[in-house]
Amino acid sequence: MKTIKIGLGTCGVSAGGEKVLAALKSEIAKEKIPVRLMETGCKGNCYQEVLLEVIDEDGRETMYGNVTPDKVKRILDEQVLQDKPVAEWIVRGLDKEKEDTFFAKQKRIVLRNCGVIDPDSIDEYIARGGYGSIRKALELYTPEEVTEIILQSGLRGRGGAGFLTGLKWRFCRQAAGDKKYIICNADEGDPGAFMDRSTLEGDPHSVLEGMMISAYACGADEAYIYVRAEYPMAVRRLRHSIREAGKRGFLGKSIFGSTMNLKIHIKEGAGAFVCGEETALIASIEGQRGMPRFRPPFPAQRGLWGKPTNINNVETYANVPWIIANGAPAFAALGTENSKGTKVFALAGKIARGGLVEVPMGITIKEIIYDIGGGIRDGKKFKAVQMGGPSGGCIPASMGDLQIDYQQINKTGAIMGSGGMVVMDETTCMVEMAKFFLRFTQDESCGKCTFCRIGTKRMLEILERITDGRGREGDIELLEDLAEKIRSNTICGLGQTAPNPVLTTLKYFRDEYEIHIRQKKCPAHSCGPLLTFFILEDKCTGCTLCARVCPVGAIQGGKKQPHRIDPAACIKCGKCFETCNFNAIVKD
Repeated sequence: MKTIKIGLGTCGVSAGGEKVLAALKSEIAKEKIPVRLMETGCKGNCYQEVLLEVIDEDGRETMYGNVTPDKVKRILDEQVLQDKPVAEWIVRGLDKEKEDTFFAKQKRIVLRNCGVIDPDSIDEYIARGGYGSIRKALELYTPEEVTEIILQSGLRGRGGAGFLTGLKWRFCRQAAGDKKYIICNADEGDPGAFMDRSTLEGDPHSVLEGMMISAYACGADEAYIYVRAEYPMAVRRLRHSIREAGKRGFLGKSIFGSTMNLKIHIKEGAGAFVCGEETALIASIEGQRGMPRFRPPFPAQRGLWGKPTNINNVETYANVPWIIANGAPAFAALGTENSKGTKVFALAGKIARGGLVEVPMGITIKEIIYDIGGGIRDGKKFKAVQMGGPSGGCIPASMGDLQIDYQQINKTGAIMGSGGMVVMDETTCMVEMAKFFLRFTQDESCGKCTFCRIGTKRMLEILERITDGRGREGDIELLEDLAEKIRSNTICGLGQTAPNPVLTTLKYFRDEYEIHIRQKKCPAHSCGPLLTFFILEDKCTGCTLCARVCPVGAIQGGKKQPHRIDPAACIKCGKCFETCNFNAIVKD
């Protein structure tokens, strides 16, 4: 019997996956087609959603992209019933020479089961080795030996700072305390980031198993998953997975006949970005306002309710079962000297093929953008990439050969972060981009630190003035001075890194700031107040469409006669530019 898999992560659902599923169920029932229908999570190539995969009796896989309900009948009739694949809709098959290059350079460890198994089926997870690693750890290794394996693997925390995971576990294990906790930080708040959400939706059991192994290593018997409430599908699948694991005896008392006990709770966060910081997250779980505190003591020494606590993020925990199953050397063989294993990135922005990718450390930025992401949309030029979200920085296209490595990325002024990668093209204004991220961190500041609360506000006001055409000499130096004071006088990562987008754009795109300030122009033709719109008479056909969409009547001209824009009346909304079908309207 053939199997049909349909990707129903959030990306698949938003593209219309539930309608395709309904069409499949209806047609299968009506025609009594002998086929197994199953739901999976995100397959990664989100730019081709809705994705539907047909697997025949011999295990051959055919993936269809951009599937709509009206395509379902033909796929069933030809591929399922007649073994005749619909060639023009196929995006991936067994022919390796024709395989979509989106997958060619990926190495999937964290995403090994995403888009492969039914995330609601514990049996499918077990069939792929699931919960074998915690059993192996309990039966073969002491907690100290488990910690040593993780340490030897070189696994760094994938949540941002890149601290060695095994070392973190050791600190928690060695900390004095009669009670210890494990926390999974799933408070993914970076704009453009969806790595943790997709992992939780597509393979929740791998995260639970990683937490179990960490609990064994650290000596904890209680754990929390702090996940944002804006991820309803992830929350639902986590709750279901915890129940299923409990029914099998994988959670609770005497796990696998050992002395280990573990209970896992879910805490839904309210979406405060600052709660991604460890101590603010802990405060939120405790029912307090999510605000960071001074460190030390670190959470490993005194964390949740004053007890030693280990905190890692979703991606970090999802790596752990694979490492225990395959050994530390297998993981350490991937990557660079200082950055081992793989890294999951959410490709977004002006990229041709956006989605979720997992690549070996050491791959270059250009390889990700061009070989995997297919380059820049609409034939535009690659300008920069924002890494690390609001806490990160912009890396220019000239540094595209830079390897994905914690130390190398940090040297640029950006950070690896949790894995957001927002790609920008020649139409992106770097001053405007810095303003966007600074506005985000300014809004998300908890307000505890004066420099974060007021300093980011002052920086944002300067950036707004520059992009409005009111920039003045000394603004750049004032931005740099404020940035240094904010970085040096705030207690948590949000404030310490908030200036990064401004500092990196000043470092690599200082000329854009100077042109904005001195010439009152935006080189990317993006900042509305600095633009001038005018009509090329030799191209204008007098169709009158631009005049009809202008909200202030700034465009004049007779029918089939060249039009003109009154610069004094124009409010620079750009609607005429977007509407013109003859490229007769230009902006300067």
